[in-house]
Amino acid sequence: MTTSRRTTIAAVIAVASSIALIATGCSSAPSASSNEKVTLTLATFNNFGYNDALLAQYQTLHPNVTIVQNIAKTSDDAQTNLFTKLAAGSGLGDIEAVDGDWMPKVKQYPDKFVDLASAGNKGRYSDWKTAGGTAGSKLIGLGTDIGPEAICYRADLFKAAGLPTAPADVAKLLTGDWNNYYSVGKTFQAAKTGAAWFDSAGATFQGLANQYQNFFEKDDGTVVAATNPDVKAAFQSVLAASATQSAHLAEWSTDWAGGMAKGAYATMLCPAWMLGVIQGDSPAVKDWNIANVFPNGGGNWGGSYLLVPSQGKHTDAAKAFADWLTAPEQQIQAFTVAGTFPSQVAAYKDPTLTGATNAFFNNAPIGTLYIDRAQAVKITPFKGVNYGSVMSAVQNGLTRVEQGQQNVADSWTQVLSDIKALG
Repeated sequence: MTTSRRTTIAAVIAVASSIALIATGCSSAPSASSNEKVTLTLATFNNFGYNDALLAQYQTLHPNVTIVQNIAKTSDDAQTNLFTKLAAGSGLGDIEAVDGDWMPKVKQYPDKFVDLASAGNKGRYSDWKTAGGTAGSKLIGLGTDIGPEAICYRADLFKAAGLPTAPADVAKLLTGDWNNYYSVGKTFQAAKTGAAWFDSAGATFQGLANQYQNFFEKDDGTVVAATNPDVKAAFQSVLAASATQSAHLAEWSTDWAGGMAKGAYATMLCPAWMLGVIQGDSPAVKDWNIANVFPNGGGNWGGSYLLVPSQGKHTDAAKAFADWLTAPEQQIQAFTVAGTFPSQVAAYKDPTLTGATNAFFNNAPIGTLYIDRAQAVKITPFKGVNYGSVMSAVQNGLTRVEQGQQNVADSWTQVLSDIKALG
């Protein structure tokens, strides 16, 4: 992945560096209901939706608890802090937020985190979300949000190309595999609107890669990216489409954000958290909409977890607080604050979510739409400790071709060399 989703959201939502909520008492005992005072530190990054009002609710329920939230500016800052202090053996928050893409590295150290499994949170999540937070026999991460994917599109550009513009019709048009998505792209490009069909090869490859269980690695962590024919086929097919259909704007770049506002591309892969990015980068555009569809079925990109480091002094109280923060009711509140889509399946029946719309996206029914997209996720990739490095090698290869630095064959040869160099 070229960057973390929460690093991107940081450019959209301003977040205070820390929040201190002072209560009348606290608890460091095994239960947060004890009368002994305790201060719990919650370490997050960017915007998890944990605002003053939400955290104050917990303090009202547990008047012996003081909560201090420390918010890192970016996920990269948070990741560096986590592994530095994990190695030092001290200094971490009582609860640490962890991006799903770091979890493979974190899960190498299960003994450094508290087992969060309980009768109360059993069965809260889809199996794949639970697996992401499980290390051996321990549930070390309680899921916060997920990133089910849809297709965001510019209705004005679709109209100019003679394509349908209503979300239901666009969903019907794009239902099928990736070849169908590229085929519609050919039709769009033939209309010569002046816009590209999609933003970049890298972004498109990301969505495709998330639909294979063992794309880069076997379940035992063995890297198979260099020998798995699906990886090479995906690399070549995305670049074949990119030659005529991509805007060649690397995701997260300044040009990519500018192109979003200027109508440089008609479609983009759109996990739930991307909505805030689009609105932030193209606030004056009136024609963005969302189709309840994704090539080849469903896919997930993004999502995080809350973990309790065992180095903390108040692990039982922290476990209780993390369990409360990730319960369906609180996930719904976080969604209303920051648009973080709930990972709790019980939340999908909540009227606040099922009735949610987004005015910027022409009142798209984002609640029911992304519930459908979440339920369409059937496969998520195994991510071992090498997954991120392999993805970077492949993404760099895609970028070299799109920027005219290498042809497809030479770039793939370098990708293989870069993967081999990982050991």
